Amino acid sequence: MDKQELEKQFIAFIEEYRQVIYKVCYIYATDADNLSDLYQEVVINLWKSFPRFRGECKASTWVYRIALNTCISFLRKSNSRLAVIPITVDLEYAFADEEEKTSQLRELYCMINKLGKLERALILLWLEERSYQEIADITGISKTNVAVKLSRIKDKLKGMSNR
Repeated sequence: MDKQELEKQFIAFIEEYRQVIYKVCYIYATDADNLSDLYQEVVINLWKSFPRFRGECKASTWVYRIALNTCISFLRKSNSRLAVIPITVDLEYAFADEEEKTSQLRELYCMINKLGKLERALILLWLEERSYQEIADITGISKTNVAVKLSRIKDKLKGMSNR
């Protein structure tokens, strides 16, 4: 396959999974500039790996894994502790007709921001309705460990919401 054809396939691939990439980056971003930087880092890493993607797992699993690893590595390099991530217009746009849902999502994301890096990744994937097996494949932990951790995270979030 020539370079031009590879580029066209990659651009189409990124368009298809743009929302997935943004969701993962959004969970780890501290502001709009940081979100943009994370998104670019993820796309660069996807581009580097794209020719070697063999399709042994679902494309979405592959995208999640690269996006999560990139965001976590980016945070380690920047050595900064995350504070609260404000919900921007982008998320409100997705639920423009549902003001109450937007308010609930803001509260949920504020609580999620208080979780650890792995906890945020797990709850994001669970909210995306990924199966425990898919979450295990993406994060590299066992399916049983995913179930245990998600149960604890849900309890933690319930406790936060009751405060």
